Amino acid sequence: MSESAPVPTSDESTTFPLAPKASPMFPLAPQPSLALAVLCGLLYFAAFPGCDVWPVAFIAWVPLLVALHRQTPRRAAATSWAAGVVMILLGFHWLLGMLETFSGFPTAACALIMLLLCMFLAGRTALMGWLYARANELGWHPRLTIFPAFIASELIYPVLFHWYFGATVHQVPVLTQVAELGNPIAVGLALLATNVAIAELIIARLEGAVPQWKATAGLLMITASAAIYGVVRLAQVDAMLEDAPKKHVGLVQANMGLMAKRTNRAEGLARHLRLTNSLREQGPLDLVVWSETSVAGAVPEKYANEYYERLFSRRLGVPAIFGALLTRRVEDARGYVLYNSSLISDRAGTVQGRYDKQFLLAFGEYLPFGEQFPSLYKLSPHTGRFTPGKSLAPLPLGEFNINVHICYEDIIPSFVNSMLQDEPVDLLVNMTNDAWYGDTTEPWIHVALASFRSIEHRKYMVRSTNSGVSAIIDPAGRVVANTGTFVEAALVEEIAFLRGPRTPYELYGDSPWWLGTVASIYMAFRSRRRPVPVSAAPPETPAPQDSENPEKPDT
Repeated sequence: MSESAPVPTSDESTTFPLAPKASPMFPLAPQPSLALAVLCGLLYFAAFPGCDVWPVAFIAWVPLLVALHRQTPRRAAATSWAAGVVMILLGFHWLLGMLETFSGFPTAACALIMLLLCMFLAGRTALMGWLYARANELGWHPRLTIFPAFIASELIYPVLFHWYFGATVHQVPVLTQVAELGNPIAVGLALLATNVAIAELIIARLEGAVPQWKATAGLLMITASAAIYGVVRLAQVDAMLEDAPKKHVGLVQANMGLMAKRTNRAEGLARHLRLTNSLREQGPLDLVVWSETSVAGAVPEKYANEYYERLFSRRLGVPAIFGALLTRRVEDARGYVLYNSSLISDRAGTVQGRYDKQFLLAFGEYLPFGEQFPSLYKLSPHTGRFTPGKSLAPLPLGEFNINVHICYEDIIPSFVNSMLQDEPVDLLVNMTNDAWYGDTTEPWIHVALASFRSIEHRKYMVRSTNSGVSAIIDPAGRVVANTGTFVEAALVEEIAFLRGPRTPYELYGDSPWWLGTVASIYMAFRSRRRPVPVSAAPPETPAPQDSENPEKPDT
């Protein structure tokens, strides 16, 4: 009979090592760790909107999780940062073209800005890797620490263009419905669970350990539960839509070039009116949505009502939401402020409401530090100099309320959620001009990220863009109709104006994710080790001495 292993005491069983135990395979050397990080970045890019190979999302994080196993926090942060650099360089390559076209800086300067931006944004994955490894080092179980670390990285790290891992499955409604519980982070967590399960199996195989099948099943059940939730909620949402009041809403995509909009305002207006009339000829039309700054030319706000009523008189014939530029005189060196605005008018052209954009696009609508150093605007003459708005009030359409957001405001979950807190809303509208980015994947990424707002608030969204992708999205995040890019187009759909009970995300917002972030930070700075009490420590046994040559005691 073989000798049995010693049974640990209760005190021993509750202690945790200060650092993860080493193994022949782990931690990995820098070269294989870097290779796995690059592979993670490539898989993430392949799964993300623009490439849309969504099944890859179930394994995208696996290489990085394997690479991080038993790594020190510093090495984990560096490895994760490398993965992030690959993600950003590939996924946001179109930022370089935008900078070249509109910043006015030379190509070399634009490339440097792009590189520095990618290096900074990659800090998002570096933060996740550091929090994860640091908590593991302090004795917390990796399966417990990875999810809060993921939450913290997606919630608190500052980014220029908000994106989420959960967007990888935007085309799979059965997996995205949990967004109403907590925006795309909830979707990302469901996907991450499968990644963790697969990574643990690979690590166990490489270490020669027995897989923990119950834990694997539990992780896979997280993903399965999200899918089951999706099946149930899709059926419920479809039933709600049948009973909701409906209106025919159209959108117009005029496809005017950015410079052409400024230099040929009459042609821009003519296109919008012509496409609107084509929708009216097709059948009933209760509202039409034009794109961001669709009516070019700055107008003093105190004359705006009179100007647009005269402009649209006997030409519009339908309530419209349109983009405009409004100015206000102020007493400073510049003499005025400029707003990127959205206005709603009745069928006679009388303005009924207004919203001013609040989140401005860096390098497009303002220069960072430009107000502190106005001379920067001389270096970038194509950059706008807008002032952010303040009011979050919805726009009225008879008895209904419409929440309008402009440009990339529709990809900021917390901001859109804040707009719906004070007054009930029946429809979401986004007005965008993605021509800034040229014929790239950006417009498709934008509409994919925006679709989650419909799920979070269970509302239809009408997105009218200058050059695509314009779309009508239902309350389950499904794209009902959409245009292509850089084409003239007009769409109309019968849309349900849904004012149902508030969703969990509307009620609680990002509060659960802030708790997860606090938990991650706590685990990164608080050891889980429990020191063995002195009274419980076994007595010291003197070292054996050589009987033939005993060591002479000290005198």
